[in-house]
Amino acid sequence: MACTTIPKGMAAVDTVDVEGTDRVSSSDVEERLATAPTKKFLGLFRGIVYDYSLFDRSVLQRDLERVERFYRARGYYEAKARAGRVLFKDDDHVEVTIVVEEGEPVLVHEATVVGLAGLSEDDTEAARDAVDALVERGEPFEEEPFNDAQRAVKRALTDRGYAFAKVQQHADVDLPRHRATVVYAVTPGPKATFGATRVEGLKELTADGVLRAMNIDPGDAYSTSTIDRGRDAILALGTFTSVEIEPQLADPPPANAVVPLVVRVREQKLRSVILGGGFQFDSIRARIHLQAGWEDRNLFGGYRHFQVDLKPGINLYPTRVPTFETPTAVLPEERFRASLRQPGFLEARMTGVITQELNTFPLLLGEKVAADAPVVGYVEYKGSVGTERSFARYFFVSPTYNFQYDFPFTYVGALDPNLTPLIVSYIGARGQFDYRDDRLKPHKGVYVQNDFQFAGLGGSARDFRIQPEVRGYIPLGSKVTLATRATVGFLFPLNYGETAQEHARRREADVNAAALTRDLSLIYLRGFFSGGPSSNRGYPLRGVGPHGTVPFLNPGISMEQLALQCQLDSDSYDEAICEVPLGGMSLWEASLELRFPIYEPLGASIFCDASDVSVEQLVLRFNYPHLSCGAGLRYDTPIGPVRVDVGYRIPGAQVPSGVDPRLEGDPDTIFGAPIAIAFGLGEAF
Repeated sequence: MACTTIPKGMAAVDTVDVEGTDRVSSSDVEERLATAPTKKFLGLFRGIVYDYSLFDRSVLQRDLERVERFYRARGYYEAKARAGRVLFKDDDHVEVTIVVEEGEPVLVHEATVVGLAGLSEDDTEAARDAVDALVERGEPFEEEPFNDAQRAVKRALTDRGYAFAKVQQHADVDLPRHRATVVYAVTPGPKATFGATRVEGLKELTADGVLRAMNIDPGDAYSTSTIDRGRDAILALGTFTSVEIEPQLADPPPANAVVPLVVRVREQKLRSVILGGGFQFDSIRARIHLQAGWEDRNLFGGYRHFQVDLKPGINLYPTRVPTFETPTAVLPEERFRASLRQPGFLEARMTGVITQELNTFPLLLGEKVAADAPVVGYVEYKGSVGTERSFARYFFVSPTYNFQYDFPFTYVGALDPNLTPLIVSYIGARGQFDYRDDRLKPHKGVYVQNDFQFAGLGGSARDFRIQPEVRGYIPLGSKVTLATRATVGFLFPLNYGETAQEHARRREADVNAAALTRDLSLIYLRGFFSGGPSSNRGYPLRGVGPHGTVPFLNPGISMEQLALQCQLDSDSYDEAICEVPLGGMSLWEASLELRFPIYEPLGASIFCDASDVSVEQLVLRFNYPHLSCGAGLRYDTPIGPVRVDVGYRIPGAQVPSGVDPRLEGDPDTIFGAPIAIAFGLGEAF
């Protein structure tokens, strides 16, 4: 850790305050200043890690000019900035105050578009709407929307076929009357069509796949939006690091108004070997795994994307946080996945997808472990076939058929005879609306998705399942983001679930063990759980929602014995047996998070999560908030931020008073505090 010193004869800037900013945000002004306060390490110490910010009067003078120029760009032509106070605390520390006199803004008096004669009513309206959306009458005359509107008018025309359109802008500013008259003069030119397309930059790949994905034929009506969709479709092939489509606009326009296109691409590495490993150490398990994979982005030609991945690993059982027990068994596992994506399937913009998985893993559900309980495992096969299609850049739809087979066995102990193989056969449809500025690290925008499934095409389960979700990102300044998320989920079983509901409600002995085992097994596959790094971060994985006994995890104990032992006032009550996550049929989750940088690439967040899972259908228990708040750190990487979050369960904001928290799991404390520590790759949402 480096320490820095202040050069002799110089002074470090401790604070910079901007006063008089009644109509413009002071933070927007401060971002444009070269005179800045010295950063503090951990928000406390100056001169550690970060260099001192040194005071320079000439730089401050230029800052005052920058402030006045910034205000002028915002419509405040008479704004004045001055150094209100430069206070030397010591010989080598100074505090700076800048005072702004904003004055009256110049307001937009009128904004018109001329040169639209001969255009259709729809085209004329589109051009005028482009101006009205950005340059509002009665608002301050700002340079940025003034320039943006010029580009928006041109875009409105080029979207409608006027490839050669030109737009000139002019503003008449009347300072004494504090008003501006804005004029956009349009020369639309002829309506155009697309010509031939040439592809440049290909090495191993062929042009056929690019042209098919772009889906623009000679003679099609010209449109900038069509070009954008073509570029997005080419990028979606996953074989190029960059794609540019440049229309060849002749000046003057040719008599036939045909516009050829040049597509410039840069191929990325088409084949790669993936080697790595990782570990998981939390309140549920201690796991170590390796990873080996192969990826080919042009399998047998045709831009087919093939990927195969194997993750063998071991679980050290029952080692976990915070008890750190010595492992008594090593539970091997493996996860194998292969996928093939075929672009241009059925039509130019549709992708066919086949995915196959073969997994072997232990079923580790709760934080606590019964001494003599068996460890159940599954050999699982998952297969799906389907398609993916994007529409207008922001919309995505993927219908699939899915088949799943789970065969139970035990790593340790005897297998409950009621635990039998399960088959789930279902169709699914997933839709997304993604209007975020960045998918890995969103700063503004909206994301909406919905996942619908119907199981019943043979197999063990018949049900409907639906889960919509909404996320929003609000910029608070250029680098601070307020992120929100909300989701609900509903499961409607048609041939299972009643026994599990009765068991969760009453915890009585007169429940059929075989029926309960079947119900719980299917709910583990089809139901909802909450808690964990991408859910409620004050709880472990599956930590939120109803808890109770699971007979197939205790095959040596009768239902009568389980019922007696798990009475809340029983002397033989055992958390490991009586507080196992059961899952549910109704879910709600909500999160609010403030994300901000510390020192790139390190950032931090403050968050609150709330959620609940109910065993009942269509029942959202908002009086069971399971509220947790906390903070976290993020380290940016090319594949997304690596993060650690610590969530604190707020006392009195978990379940209604009078409800025993053990019915909802009541997670263990860590170091005596009601917290959970969550690690993850990528933002929580």
